[in-house]
Amino acid sequence: MKQNNSWIRYCVLTTALVLASSIAGAQPFDAAALSASLRGTDREISDRMRDAARKPVEVLQFLQLEQGMTALDVYAAGGYYTFVLSRAVGDDGVVYAQNSPTASRYDEDRTDMTQGEALDGKIQNGRLNNVVKIDKTIRENGLDDASVDFILVSQILHDYYNRSPRAAHELLTELHRILKPGGILGIIDHTGTAENDNNRLHRMLNSQAIEAISAAGFIVEAESDLLSNPRDNPRRSIFDPSLNRGTDQFLLRVRKPDA
Repeated sequence: MKQNNSWIRYCVLTTALVLASSIAGAQPFDAAALSASLRGTDREISDRMRDAARKPVEVLQFLQLEQGMTALDVYAAGGYYTFVLSRAVGDDGVVYAQNSPTASRYDEDRTDMTQGEALDGKIQNGRLNNVVKIDKTIRENGLDDASVDFILVSQILHDYYNRSPRAAHELLTELHRILKPGGILGIIDHTGTAENDNNRLHRMLNSQAIEAISAAGFIVEAESDLLSNPRDNPRRSIFDPSLNRGTDQFLLRVRKPDA
């Protein structure tokens, strides 16, 4: 069904009641305050320029992030979403920013620094005191079972799935272990089409994501077309300069069952 704002399309994949219990004391984040915070000069201008396309406040509203949550930013890269999550969960929350040592040495998009340097700069300049860096692979993350309320996997599931569906399953199984019962997993990725070489194009099918997520024991609770872009050309790589990173993307809100 569509809500009045038209960009949320719910896909109820189970007749059971959706598991929507929130952590004690958590409240929805203040969207207006977060929007104002993201416009501040303590945030990189390159990140601010991406906001119109990435719609971070609306995305986190759809994903039902709350103040005070413990969140994990999987492959945080240069920290675009780490900054947003940090400001959204507030001083009572925690954000784990995970990057492998190898990934931290990659060049940061649109800058002359590495991703690790970019993330460090955002943490320091933004005074993100609630951010904890995890400079290890996701397999070596060190987090306890059921220790995180919210996990964001933004634009990287395709890398695992296209390497092999088994790699995606191992990633999602590990995230299932870390996430608390009733916790939320947000998935954002570049939309591909069945007739194209999505491995080369760095894309994947929405249906492939849903199949992998379900096989790992999650419930796909809702789907949004907030990040859809009909002007995208799915025959082109996401890195094609003509797209200017303006790809069509799917957005899924996923939940770990209570039992």
